[in-house]
Order: sequence, then structure tokens, then C-alpha cells
Amino acid sequence: MFIKDERIDGGTKFDWGRTSSDYAKFRDIYPKEFYDKIIEYGLCMKGQKVLDIGTGTGVIPRNMYKYGAKWTGTDISANQIEQAKILSENMDIQYLAFATEDLDFAENTFDVVTACQCFFYFKHEEVAPILHKIIKPNGSMLVMYMAWLPFEDEVAGASEQLVLKYNPKWTGSGEKMRPIDIPECYNKYFEIVNNEQFYLKVPFTRESWHGRMKACRGIGASLSENEIAMWEAEHKQMLEKMAPPEFEILHYAAFAELKNK
Repeated sequence: MFIKDERIDGGTKFDWGRTSSDYAKFRDIYPKEFYDKIIEYGLCMKGQKVLDIGTGTGVIPRNMYKYGAKWTGTDISANQIEQAKILSENMDIQYLAFATEDLDFAENTFDVVTACQCFFYFKHEEVAPILHKIIKPNGSMLVMYMAWLPFEDEVAGASEQLVLKYNPKWTGSGEKMRPIDIPECYNKYFEIVNNEQFYLKVPFTRESWHGRMKACRGIGASLSENEIAMWEAEHKQMLEKMAPPEFEILHYAAFAELKNK
């Protein structure tokens, strides 16, 4: 399913379903410290019903499953949801394919709603009252984000510049550590109780970093097959020259917890 949004990549259309196989293989990369922060907040644990919106291939529900929460995951891409179901075999996780703007759960259904790497895609004026409705009073919405730091990490910076060579309208570049921006429309329904950022070092091999970059919106989700092939050849050659077989990429993580009023 192609998405076109003038706020993103200059309106260039993209489809996460086109990169679902790479996404499933290479984007399950959040380190232990990332999940420890969720537990530190007391969220996504036994006794809680949790909805993961924009779940993709179910990375958050799968990795948090051991803590005992009852999980549901939704995503606009049916291909992503199919990968999530495959990867969650033998886990009691419900996955549904529809847009966050179309959520239709009953009032006060969830203790927690999580949104990882997807919050900025939403039409917030529509989504805020829906989430307020389906989250229990005093329940939580947890918004999470993790990004490489191109100005502080040489390999990340070089890879990013190569994405921009093939897709100059890509707006996923130039990240610096910053708090998650919560649009004003949420203030009517939620109170921000946590908003923090911290550094993370994420381990990769040349293959896994190449796969991670290919699975980004600027490459696998938007370029033609021929453009992807050219980018792949150049990126692999670049990594052979500048990166050891195993290395770490400097990232930052940002968390914002909102309490439902």
C-alpha cells in the first residue's frame, strides 16, 4: 500500500510492504537498554492489555512478550502484518492490518498503547481522541524512537549521504538527539509524565547494517528495483572500504510517556 504525505519526503510515495522481508530480517535491532526503559516505566507487563500501533513486523510485542502483557498489534501494511504473524509463531499476539486513524476498539480497552518509530506518520488531530477513547483512564501512551546519529558516527553519516544521493527528497536524514515532539492536540486528552533521551551503541555486521539501511524508507520502501540495485552495489563497496566486519553504530533513543486524562 503506497502512502503519500507532503510532510514526508516531499510527497514521494512509499510502501513499507515492498521492504517487509528486509524489515523482518534487519530491523529487530533495539538493544536491551531500550526495553529496560519500558520496564522502568512499569509498562507492557503482566496484567496489562497493550496495543502497539504501527507495529510493522511486531518487533515491540515480540520482544516484550516475555513480560506477560496481552498484546495486539496494528499496522497499515498487510505485508508487514503477515511478517509479524510469521515471526510471532507460538506467541498469543493478535495482529490486524489497518491504519491507526481507523482504530475501532471499544472504549477503555487498553492499559497501554505503544508507538515506536511511527508517531510522526499519524494524522494527530484524528488519532488523539481515538487513543484517548480506547486507553483506560490514567492509562499510558508510550511513544518511542531510535535513530542513528550521522554527525557523530562516520559510518552512519556516509551511509546516509549515499541514501540522499539516490533519494534527495528523503527527510529521514540529519538526526540529532532531541525530544519527541508531541503535537498540541494531545494536551486536551493526555499529560506528559516522562520525556527523555539517551545514547545507545547498536552492534552490526556489514551485512546487517547494509540490510538495516536498505530497509529504511528512503531506499527499499520507495526506490525502483534498478535504483535499489545500484545503491546496494555502491553501499556494499563503501562498507568494505571503511567498516570492519563487526562494529557499533551510535544511536539515540527518545521516550515520551503520556497519561490519559
